[in-house]
Amino acid sequence: MTAPVALITGASAGLGVDFARQLSAEGARLVLVARRKERLDALAAELGSARAVALDLSEAGAAERLLADVAANGEHVDLLVNNAGFGAGGKVADLPATRLRQMIDLNCGVLTELTRLALPGMIERRRGGILNVASTAAFQPGPGAAVYYATKAYVLSFTEALHEELAGTGVHVTALCPGPTATEFFDVAAYGQGSRIEKLAMASAPVVAAGLAGVSANKPVVIPGTVNKVGAQGHRFLPRAVLRKVAKLVH
Repeated sequence: MTAPVALITGASAGLGVDFARQLSAEGARLVLVARRKERLDALAAELGSARAVALDLSEAGAAERLLADVAANGEHVDLLVNNAGFGAGGKVADLPATRLRQMIDLNCGVLTELTRLALPGMIERRRGGILNVASTAAFQPGPGAAVYYATKAYVLSFTEALHEELAGTGVHVTALCPGPTATEFFDVAAYGQGSRIEKLAMASAPVVAAGLAGVSANKPVVIPGTVNKVGAQGHRFLPRAVLRKVAKLVH
């Protein structure tokens, strides 16, 4: 017999920390994954029911090594929170090609690979959950952050399709699509502290709570916050040419 765990990627900051704290408060046993070992160790020590795995998921073979580590510790993934990812502000022609490729690999490739590796066991046990962190950026193109927006569109489309594929299996699949959220994201993405987007940010804790409630209820898509819900539906009412220009102004 193996012990069920909630596996959280990108657990050393932002949404990842709140995922860990809220799931720990619910009594979950956690495996926390991120690059920054000191932060992970401190969070694991704070929570008690958590094990830290310092790992750069953007490295080749990292997803397989992570799932092998879970198995070697007598655990199986009961809830997978695919939270690891980053953005980058700027024009495509001005950003380093290696950075853009790393973003695609982490935001899309690693998320897909971890999901694929965790799924067979969940299906066999007829229970489990996958919560993929997308964004309201998934609903429109984003000049000034084109690759980031495109990766989140992939996450949303992939998750919705997977939700339908797994209907009746007992496995829940949800895309969490937050709008701007008060985390380190804006510093990493180099949008700047004065960004119009950052001024609209929600607190992290209610975003996480909405996501966990959504995967528990097996909702395909969760958009926290009324303003974000309305904004995400802009593609239904406005021509895409208008949406592109609005996103460009925001950035």
